[in-house]
Amino acid sequence: MTAIDASYAGSRTDAAFRTCRFTGLKVDIAAQRLIKANAVAAVIFLAIGGLMGLMVALTRWPAVHLLPSEWFYLVLTGHGANVLLFWIIFFEIALLYFASAVLLNSRLPAPRIAWAAFVLMVVGAIVTNVAVFQGDSSVMFTSYPPMQAAPHFYLGLILFAVGALIGVGIFFATLAVAHAEHTYEGSIPLVTFGALTAAIIAVFTIASGAIILVPTFLWSLGLVADIDPLMYKVIWWGMGHSSQQINVAAHVSVWYAIGALTIGAKPLSEKVSRTAFLLYILFLQLASAHHLLADPGMSATWKIVNTSYLMYLAVLGSLIHGLTVPGALEAAQRRNGYTKGAFEWLRKAPWGNPAFSGMFMSLVMFGFIGGISGVVLGTEQLNLLMHNTIYVPGHFHGTVVAGTTLAFMAMTYYVLPLIFQRDIIWPKLARWQPYLFGIGAGGISLFMMGAGTLGIPRRHWDITLTDAMHPFELPSGGFLMMGLNGMAAVIASLGGILFILITVGTVLWGKRLDKGDTQLTFPLHKQAGVVAEYGSHATVKLPGTIILVSIFFLSFVLYYFVNWKYLSEIWLLR
Repeated sequence: MTAIDASYAGSRTDAAFRTCRFTGLKVDIAAQRLIKANAVAAVIFLAIGGLMGLMVALTRWPAVHLLPSEWFYLVLTGHGANVLLFWIIFFEIALLYFASAVLLNSRLPAPRIAWAAFVLMVVGAIVTNVAVFQGDSSVMFTSYPPMQAAPHFYLGLILFAVGALIGVGIFFATLAVAHAEHTYEGSIPLVTFGALTAAIIAVFTIASGAIILVPTFLWSLGLVADIDPLMYKVIWWGMGHSSQQINVAAHVSVWYAIGALTIGAKPLSEKVSRTAFLLYILFLQLASAHHLLADPGMSATWKIVNTSYLMYLAVLGSLIHGLTVPGALEAAQRRNGYTKGAFEWLRKAPWGNPAFSGMFMSLVMFGFIGGISGVVLGTEQLNLLMHNTIYVPGHFHGTVVAGTTLAFMAMTYYVLPLIFQRDIIWPKLARWQPYLFGIGAGGISLFMMGAGTLGIPRRHWDITLTDAMHPFELPSGGFLMMGLNGMAAVIASLGGILFILITVGTVLWGKRLDKGDTQLTFPLHKQAGVVAEYGSHATVKLPGTIILVSIFFLSFVLYYFVNWKYLSEIWLLR
C-alpha cells in the first residue's frame, strides 16, 4: 500500500486516506477501522450463535437429543438473537461503511459518533446474551407475550437497535458528503445503491422494533399492565421479518460486488437492477404477512392483498436479480474469452476462489430453497400446511443461512485483504470452506422443510411428544428427516468453524499486504475497479443464463403445484 494520502483538496476535514494498490480506491482510515471493528464483532457473535445452533440441531435429532428442555429453549433463544440479529447486522454495518466511504472514495463523517454506535451495539448484544444465559429469558427469537423475558433482555435489544440506527445514519451522511465533495462521478455504483436499499429498509425495521420493544420493556418492568399478543405479533414481525429484508438487499449487493471483483462483471442494465432494488423498498416488508396468515385477528382481505398482489411485486424484484446476477457473470466470462457452448463460462469460472464459489452457491440456494419456499409460505391456503411446523425455520435457513450468511462469508475473503490488508492463510482449506458450509446449510433447510411437510412441530423440544397428555404419532419419515438435519448441521458447523479459524488466523498471522509487492492468494480481476463504477454491460446473448433461469422456473412451478396436491388431500377433513 502507498503511504497515507492527504485529504481531498478543499474539504474541511483532517481525514486521512490510503490508496489500495489492488483496486485503486482511496480508503478513509477512520472508515477502515470501523469496518474492522464491526467485522470482528460479527464473527464473534457468529461463533457464539453457530455453536448454539449446532446444539439445537443435535437436540432435535431424536437419536441424540442433546439438551434438556430448559436448556433447549435457552439455547434456541440465544441462537436466534446471535445469528439472526447480531452477526448479520454487525456485518451489514461494516458493508454500509464499505459501500459508502470506500467505494465512493469519501471520508466518513463523524467517526466518533460511529464509534459510539458501535459501542451501543456491542453493549446491547452483550446485555441480551447475559439475560439469556441467566435463564430468565428463554422466550425464543419471537418472544411472544404472555411469555415475559427479564427487562435487560429487551433493554439490550433496544440499545443494539439504537446503535444500528445511528450506524445507518452515518451511512446516509457519508453519501451526502461524497456527493457534496464530488468524490465520485455520475451516479453511485450499483453496490452502493443496493446498500442504500438495505439502509432504507433498516429505518422501517428499527422503527417497528422500537414501537413494540419499548412498551414490552416497560411491561417487563411492571409499568405497563398488559401487552396484547396479536398487536405484539403484527408489529414485531414488522421488525422480525423486515430485518431479513435488509439481509436480502445486502447480500444481493454482495453478489454484484463479488462478481465485479472476481471476474470484472458489470450489471446487464443498471436501470433494471436498480428498479428491482426499488421494488424491495416498496413491497418487501409485506412478506411479513405470511407469519400472520393463521391468525384470526387479521381480515381475509388484508391477508390476500398482502400475500398475493403486493408480496409478489417484491418477489418480482428477486426474480429480476435472479436473472441479472448470473447474466452479468456470463457476460463477463464471455468477454474474458469463455465463449464455447452454453456453459463454458460456468465450467471455467474461478471455482477455486472461495469468494466466487460462496457467492454462486448463495445465489443458487437462496433462489431454489429460500425463494421458492417463501412463495409457498406466502400463499394463504398452502400456509395452512406449513404454519408452525419446522418447515418455517427450514425456509428462513434457506434465506438467512444458505443465502445471507454464505454470501457474507464469501465477501469476507475480500474484506480481509482489502481492509485488514492481510492475505488469506490456509488457501487449500479456504477453497473447501464454502462448499462445506453451503452443503450443510442447504441440507439443514431441505431436511427441515421435508420434516415440516410431514408435520414435525416447529417449537417443540421433544418431537416424539413423550408423556404428552394427548399423544400423537408422527410419521417415521419425519424422524429420518430430523436425523439427516442433524448430520447436515454437523457439516455446516465444520464449515463455520473452518471459516472462523481462517478469518481469525488471517487477521493475526496472514501475510502483510501493505509491505513490498506481496500478491493476493486469490487475485482480483484486472477490471475489479468496476465495483465502484456506474455502467451497464448491455448484452442479450446469454444462452447459459436463459437455460438456468428456465430450470429455476420449472422447479418453481413443479414444487408449487406439488404443495397444492398435498393441500387437496386434506380438503375432505371436517
